[in-house]
Amino acid sequence: MTIDHLPLKLLLDEGVPDSVGRVFQGFGHDVTSLNRTAARGSKDHFVCTLADLHESILVALDGDMKRIAQAHGLGARKFLKLGLIKLSCKAPMAAKRVESAMSLIEHEWAHGEFNPRRRIFVEIGDLGLRPN
Repeated sequence: MTIDHLPLKLLLDEGVPDSVGRVFQGFGHDVTSLNRTAARGSKDHFVCTLADLHESILVALDGDMKRIAQAHGLGARKFLKLGLIKLSCKAPMAAKRVESAMSLIEHEWAHGEFNPRRRIFVEIGDLGLRPN
């Protein structure tokens, strides 16, 4: 871990390469892979609900996850705690892009406004990254 705070708690969606998880783990973060906790092909809303309930930041390549994570959960319940690291880069480059973006990711988490509903939204592309 590069800064003084609690490790990030992450849930990797099924399309995210294991190498991305290893990068996060190398920086001292807690990583769970959806491939090890739920059935393959789980619906996106289920994945978001699972991450939200476990207070995990979802790491996803899926383009729909950004829209879903910022919207509502099951019924009228909103995803109040769900954060998202959206990988908008090619899967083979994802681990390298995450490693390059780690200081921004950790900074956004550590210096975001602290409250019980603190969330993080970061999008990592082939050529750049941005907090959302």
